[in-house]
Amino acid sequence: MTENAFEAIAGSKSSRLLLLCDHASNSLPPGVGSLGLDQALFGTHIAHDIGAAAVTRALAAAWGAPALLGRWSRLLIDLNRGADDPTLVMKLSDGSIISGNRDADAAEVARRVEAWHAPYHAAIAAELDRMGPAAVILSMHSFTPSWKKTPRKWEVGILYDRDERLAAPLMARLAEAGFIVGDNEPYTGALDGDTLNVHGTLRGLPHVLIEMRQDLIGSDTAAQEFAMRLKPIIDAALVDMGK
Repeated sequence: MTENAFEAIAGSKSSRLLLLCDHASNSLPPGVGSLGLDQALFGTHIAHDIGAAAVTRALAAAWGAPALLGRWSRLLIDLNRGADDPTLVMKLSDGSIISGNRDADAAEVARRVEAWHAPYHAAIAAELDRMGPAAVILSMHSFTPSWKKTPRKWEVGILYDRDERLAAPLMARLAEAGFIVGDNEPYTGALDGDTLNVHGTLRGLPHVLIEMRQDLIGSDTAAQEFAMRLKPIIDAALVDMGK
């Protein structure tokens, strides 16, 4: 089961960048069914971060960098949560009842952690062990253009907790390039047990979570173009950071 928990892009062994995409997929593994949801919902943000996987793959190809992407929908298990987080397996998402998760007891959650959550995070840890202390982590996510009928003005959000080594220069470079930038918007980067807390903060590695507005990356072409806009900006921020 481990090899099915995530997609791995090998990249160059000399790359210092590791790209992550926790919510890359809207698919479910064989035998799980639809979790009781209408198929149309799997095309929406509750199932995956629309466009984030395409941007991740484009950047990985452009840099020759390794990348790890979650293979299954966040509706099955949220890879960007700690193993003991109560929102790890959601029973309600943006008004939609996930009936297939309703009876997920502690044993079922533990089974999903072992099958899909733990292998993904073990792969991240192994890659970072190989890369050593010079590694820099970029975690790619996307957000809806509006929330509860309120438009979100940001085009890109930069999320971080206590470590601003990359976040600060990246926000400055994005603003300089004309982006409307969210500083820990539309979410906060301070979440104990999430991917960057475990693999970035606790290791002392520079890291940042990049949130991209979904209407800007909704097609493969748009995602590719957005990635190519981001790449030189991130490159410049890395130089500013001293990497």
